Amino acid sequence: MTRPTPTALPRASVWLPQRRPSPLRALGIRMFAALSLVLLTVAVVYIDRDGYHDNTGSPLSLLDAAYYSVVTLSTTGYGDIAPASPSARLVNVLFITPARVLFLIILVGTTLEVLTEQYRGQFQRERWRKTVKDHYVVCGYGTKGRSAVDALLENGVPRDKIVVVERDHRVAQQAVNAGLAVVEGSSGRSAVLAQAHVDRATAIIVAPDADDAAVLTTLTARQLTNGQVRIVTTAREAENAPLLRQSGAHQVVVSSATAGRLLGLATTDPPVIDVVEDLLTPGHGMAFACRSVVRDEVGRSPRTLDEVVIAVVRRGRVVPLVEPETQKLETGDLLVYIRDDRPANNVSAANSGD
Repeated sequence: MTRPTPTALPRASVWLPQRRPSPLRALGIRMFAALSLVLLTVAVVYIDRDGYHDNTGSPLSLLDAAYYSVVTLSTTGYGDIAPASPSARLVNVLFITPARVLFLIILVGTTLEVLTEQYRGQFQRERWRKTVKDHYVVCGYGTKGRSAVDALLENGVPRDKIVVVERDHRVAQQAVNAGLAVVEGSSGRSAVLAQAHVDRATAIIVAPDADDAAVLTTLTARQLTNGQVRIVTTAREAENAPLLRQSGAHQVVVSSATAGRLLGLATTDPPVIDVVEDLLTPGHGMAFACRSVVRDEVGRSPRTLDEVVIAVVRRGRVVPLVEPETQKLETGDLLVYIRDDRPANNVSAANSGD
């Protein structure tokens, strides 16, 4: 059976973050522009009031100039006041007529803005579809999905490199308001994930509210990416973790088991929970980090490094420091260590206090 290509699939709704001005501010700008144009026209007509003819035969007053300006700019034109002198007619040709067109443009500015916004939005989406790559796809913008996005941002991932897939329109709008690109639809559908261009992504984070949705999303993502993109997913129950790994997940985080273990530690060893909270709270104190071993560190023990190394990742396997094989670092090893995550000004203040 041939898998359909992304171009053959129906398109899901794609929402890109945009900066929109306040509606009241936009309306105020239009009203100010229209009023300014009317006042300018009144002044021009009143200055050359002797060149206009009134059917009543009376000289043109300021009120008459305002009346003529309004009915002319609004294209009503009753004809009771008309330009008679060559200078007045020249002013009508060179100024009044262009002002009339500009006044109409201001009046229908809302319609023009809507049409322009639709075209601009469609253009941005088409350009985004062609250029998006090396991004992170987050399936689900619930509590876990938002936390995953926050962690990506804290680790230096640009906001425009994160794409959220969310089926709930209200939650999807929250992601758009947070400045993220959103594909609205079920992450279990191949058409939706294809619109997120998962085949060009760096990693896929699967964070739905139910394990069955996580399994379906993981299977669909693996099918579209042929297993070439890293898939990290979450499971509420530990018994579903093997199924998710068989479905194609490279790593599974069991939320309920992790939370339960932390609850037990909070009862028996409260200081451990304080340390864990410190490690998981951004910008607070300590934080986990990972880096590659440099050439000068090959052959050395991780205990002799400046960082507090807690584990070594060798050929995709986590090796604790208690293992003898970690006593000498090798080329290609990854170091998992604890770094100082406090803001720079707090670190400087602490160092000056010492």
